[in-house]
Amino acid sequence: MQSTLKITLFFFFTVSLLLHVSPCLSFTSFVFGDSLVDAGNNDYLFTLSKADSPPYGIDFTPSGGRPTGRFTNGRTISDILALGAKTFPPPYLSPGSASNAITIGRIPLGAQIGYFQKSRSYMLSAMGENGTREFLREAILSITIGSNDVLNYFQPSVPFLGEENKVSATAFQDFMVSNFTLQLKRLYGLGARKFVVVGVGPLGCIPFVRALFPVPGGKCSAEVNTFVQGYNKKLRAALDRLNREMGPEAIFVHANSYDVFSRILQNYGQFGFENAEDPCCGGYFPPFVCFKGSDTNTSSFLCEDRSKYLFWDAYHPTEAANIIVAESLLNGGQSVSSPINIRELYRYSPS
Repeated sequence: MQSTLKITLFFFFTVSLLLHVSPCLSFTSFVFGDSLVDAGNNDYLFTLSKADSPPYGIDFTPSGGRPTGRFTNGRTISDILALGAKTFPPPYLSPGSASNAITIGRIPLGAQIGYFQKSRSYMLSAMGENGTREFLREAILSITIGSNDVLNYFQPSVPFLGEENKVSATAFQDFMVSNFTLQLKRLYGLGARKFVVVGVGPLGCIPFVRALFPVPGGKCSAEVNTFVQGYNKKLRAALDRLNREMGPEAIFVHANSYDVFSRILQNYGQFGFENAEDPCCGGYFPPFVCFKGSDTNTSSFLCEDRSKYLFWDAYHPTEAANIIVAESLLNGGQSVSSPINIRELYRYSPS
C-alpha cells in the first residue's frame, strides 16, 4: 500500500499569480494545479509532458499564437476566469519570477504551497504583517488537482516490473481527500481565506482513457467515471466540513466540473461542437503526441476547425470547451458551484 501511494499521489504542475483590476472589481488570484491550468511551468521542468511547441497556443492571442506552455490551443479555464484580463502572469518557475527552484517531472501540491509560502515572505517584506494579512484575506486561491492521481491509479502496471499491489478504490479516494484537506488547512494557516476547489471531470470520457479501455459504441469508461464521482462526493463533503469548521472566517467553494463537462458531452451539438470523442491534435491512438513538425509527414494530425472539437489533445479540452466550463462555474447555481458561485466569491469578504 505504501509504495502505491508514494508514486501516485499529488503530482501537480502550476503555481501562478494573477492581479486583475477593472473599474468595478479588483482581485488577486493564485492558481495551483495540474496541466489543466498550467500557465507554462512545464517549460522549466525536466519532463516528457510538454506544451512548448506548436500547435499548442495557436489560438492564444496574448502570445500571437505562439506556445506558452498551456496544454490547449488557447486559454485555460483559469485564464478565462480572469474576467477579461488582457495580460497574463508568467508561471512561477519562469526566469523572471521570484523562484530559483530546480525540479524534475511534476510539482507536488505540497511543493506548490512551498512556493506560495516563499511568495508570502516577499509580501511580508513589502507590505508588512498587517498588509499581507489583508491582501491574502481577499485573494482567491484556485486549486485544480486530482486528474493525474486518478489516471495513474488506472493505468496498467509497467510490463516485467511485477504486478503492483493496488489499494482499493475506496482507500485511494480517502487518501486523496485526506491529503488534500491537510494541504487546504496549510494554506489557511498561511493566511488564505477564499478558495475555489475544482473537482475532477469525467476522465472516463477523455480520448486517452477511451483508447486505454475501449468500450463498444464509443462510450465512456464507466469504471473510471464511477471512481471519479465517488472521489468528488467525498471531496465535497470534506469542503462542507471545512466551511462549517471555519465559519465566516474562510470559504471553500466546490466547483462541480464533472457535471458541467458531462452536460457538454451529452449535448455537444447544442453547444456548437461536432466531435466530442476524438482529439483535435495528436490522434486517437498512442503515443497521442500533438506537435507540428517541419513538414506534413512529421506533423501530428490537426483538425480543420478547432472550435468544433471538445478535446484539444488526448487529455485536455479545447479553448472552446474551457470557455463553456469557466462561464458555468462563474455564474452557475449551487449544483455547479457551492455554496456560492465564483463571481459571488470575487465580491465575498471573509469576516
